[in-house]
Amino acid sequence: MIYLNDDIYGLDFDRALEAVSPQRRDLALRYRFDLDRRLSLAVYLLLCEGLKKEYGITEPPVFVFGPHGKPMLKDYPGIHFNLSHCRRAALCVVDDVPVGCDVECVPDKLDRDICRRCCNEEEMAGIQGSDHPPVAFARLWSRKEAFLKLTGEGLTDHLPALFSSFPADNVSFRTYTAADQSYVYTVCHWNKK
Repeated sequence: MIYLNDDIYGLDFDRALEAVSPQRRDLALRYRFDLDRRLSLAVYLLLCEGLKKEYGITEPPVFVFGPHGKPMLKDYPGIHFNLSHCRRAALCVVDDVPVGCDVECVPDKLDRDICRRCCNEEEMAGIQGSDHPPVAFARLWSRKEAFLKLTGEGLTDHLPALFSSFPADNVSFRTYTAADQSYVYTVCHWNKK
């Protein structure tokens, strides 16, 4: 299930601090900027909401981390989740199978140097030929990052070749664009065989 909060400044900061685990509270308070603190709390609270609605879990979750830093629930290894945030939104996905997600702000304009570093020629042509290249780029970028979070790899130097290295029928993507086109998000998971 997908949980999204795009009203980060509507978050009651003090109340959120009381509702999270000490682990998350310490992490959130280490951030220098208010927005980063709020995003850290918002994404965690989305996870709490998902765990309560889908599994009846009411205690604040505690994380352990995989070899590449992917968080897992310490007390519930069979529940999979993924978290992401950008300055416009916080996103959480909770599922019974491994899942990856990413939310990205749509840039005001396309940065061609960044595109060249993370897109192959076919992807570049698709972005440049779209009606709104910044949205097309953000959608592709969120798909790549969601996939890397699904696999637990994290960002890699091989972004242009990323989707040519696996069979497309092994993974499913759902990509959404906010109504105001200020952000996009993608959820992906392995297909069942």
